[in-house]
Amino acid sequence: MQRVQQGDLSLLQHPASQELLHSKIPARLAYVATDGTPRVVPVWFHWNGRDIVMATPPKAPKLKALAKNPKVALTIDDNTFPHKVLLIRGTARLEPVNGVVPEYEASAARYFDPQLAQTWLSQLRTVISSMVRITVTPEWVGLLDFETRFPSALAS
Repeated sequence: MQRVQQGDLSLLQHPASQELLHSKIPARLAYVATDGTPRVVPVWFHWNGRDIVMATPPKAPKLKALAKNPKVALTIDDNTFPHKVLLIRGTARLEPVNGVVPEYEASAARYFDPQLAQTWLSQLRTVISSMVRITVTPEWVGLLDFETRFPSALAS
């Protein structure tokens, strides 16, 4: 059986990837800020089977940066040994949405229990009237599980 290489999108189907994509672990979104410096921010996400979908208020500083340079990297990783790390690279697409982005609602339901999610979303609706959907379609995928897949510096 041939081993799937790092970078191959089929790694998204690996059980470790699926576990991370459906976990309550926030993704870390890396991008280049408008001043040219690198940034990494934790962000809720929703995996729809093809795209990573995130949402943010329309005044979030990262939106200007993503509009200028939409190339991003995401990581979702756990804290349990042996660590699992999902690495994704892609291009962010931005879309203004009236109200709360539906995928953000789905994220809230996953990260919180249903009652707390509804309370959070109700409170959010009193503060914002729109959001921006950030969609990243994976263009490159890497997976580390520290059992069969190690960082390249450790690979033989």
